[in-house]
Amino acid sequence: MKKHSILAIVRDPWTRWTLGLLLLAIAVFTYPKWWSALNGWIDGTVAARKESTREAADGADAPGEDEHDHAHEGDGHDHAAHSESSSLELTPQSLKNLGLTAEYLGPIALSNFYRTVTIPAIVVAKPGRTDIHVSSPMIGIVQHVHAVSGEAVVPGDKLFEVRLTYEDLVDTQTQLLKNLSDVAVEEREIARLEEVTRSGAVASKMLLERQYALQKLQSSIGAQRAALKLHGLTDEQIDTIVREQRLLRDLSIVAPEIDNHAHEENNLRLSNRRLMSASFQQADQPAPATEPVPLIVERLSASKGQGVQAGEMLCALSDYSTLYIEGKAFEQDAPAIAEVAAKGWPIEAIIPGVAGQETITELSLAFVASAVDPQSRTLSFFVNLPNTKLRDQKTPDGQRFVTWKYRVGQRLEVRVPVEAWEQQIVLPVDAAVKDGADWFVFQQNGDHFDRVPVHVKYRDQRYVVIENDGAIYPGDVIALRSAHQMQMAIKNKSGAGADPHVGHNH
Repeated sequence: MKKHSILAIVRDPWTRWTLGLLLLAIAVFTYPKWWSALNGWIDGTVAARKESTREAADGADAPGEDEHDHAHEGDGHDHAAHSESSSLELTPQSLKNLGLTAEYLGPIALSNFYRTVTIPAIVVAKPGRTDIHVSSPMIGIVQHVHAVSGEAVVPGDKLFEVRLTYEDLVDTQTQLLKNLSDVAVEEREIARLEEVTRSGAVASKMLLERQYALQKLQSSIGAQRAALKLHGLTDEQIDTIVREQRLLRDLSIVAPEIDNHAHEENNLRLSNRRLMSASFQQADQPAPATEPVPLIVERLSASKGQGVQAGEMLCALSDYSTLYIEGKAFEQDAPAIAEVAAKGWPIEAIIPGVAGQETITELSLAFVASAVDPQSRTLSFFVNLPNTKLRDQKTPDGQRFVTWKYRVGQRLEVRVPVEAWEQQIVLPVDAAVKDGADWFVFQQNGDHFDRVPVHVKYRDQRYVVIENDGAIYPGDVIALRSAHQMQMAIKNKSGAGADPHVGHNH
């Protein structure tokens, strides 16, 4: 019974806390008596262990290897990582020779990888946007040609001046001005008759006749304004004719806007040759926030002194700021193209050049053709291609010439994603090397590069996808190029014959 009572007391939690606090208090108060003895025992044990280790080292057959191991103790590196067979020490000059600059020595990170197929393509114009035809809205004779073939103009720049010879337009304006004068006469006469009618000197029938005549003139003016609008004049231009009481004589044709038509594209001048364009601008219209897109004068069809008809093309302008890439996919690739359109995956374009291939990334699919070409049996799809300017300068006489980077008709290839792998370790293809059945990458470890075996899940002409199995981790610094040369250097150092084709597949 006494034994069970003691066990019950020990199992009680409050009793255990009380005993613990009591033992801690005893240890604190007796600290000077037992600490020195304990410390001496620890120092003696450590000294004896060091002596035995030193004796074993003196009797070893290969002291150089043990010294190498002890030299690396405490340096923070894995001992196996610096073994002669899997580690390489590079001088600063060697790093430069291998091209391992800061750009190619960076921490790896997880990213999305898209397995792609390569499809031939060509740069094409954007229908309804790239080509712009400038035509004469009325019959006339070209008086001045301000545009130059190949010149870059912006919306609002003057292109041509045309002397109006359209008989119907002249007659309509003349009749409008005559009716306006008659309206003024009728209004004065009505005002006079109203005064005398109130006094009874004139019958009210005469006043009514004048009022009817005024209404007929106003109706005729309304019809003539509508006829002028059909000829291409705007309400502002017609209001100016009415206000100034002058016939239009010359037509100034300017470069049109691309997206909006808030301002007047055809600025007409009065017979006194005063330019009317300023009167057509909105006073509170804000200034454009960005620089207007330059338009290239491609085809110049009109010359000075040439008679032109209404609707006849004077010149053609081209807007190359945005183009299309037209890809020609086979019928079996149609499901992959449809999946790209549905999921919004990015598309890449590869353009060959003198300095090597240029890769344009993050392109978006615009649309896919609705039918397969019956002759080539290919399906066309179109990718948006933003353009950039290579040259933009003005000549001493004020003419501007712009050279665009991408041109219509330029041949290229597009890489279309067919499968997406999320959160993968993706490295350039030159960052991994194959030796027999093994793949290796080189991880920077202080002043050494350690060869690390990895599992390659996928490899193409540009990238390798490494399995995230713990061999390397996101954040490790990996040599992103020259893995083949580093592998050959390790083999040469170990004395094995280096196969010059290691890491290359033919």
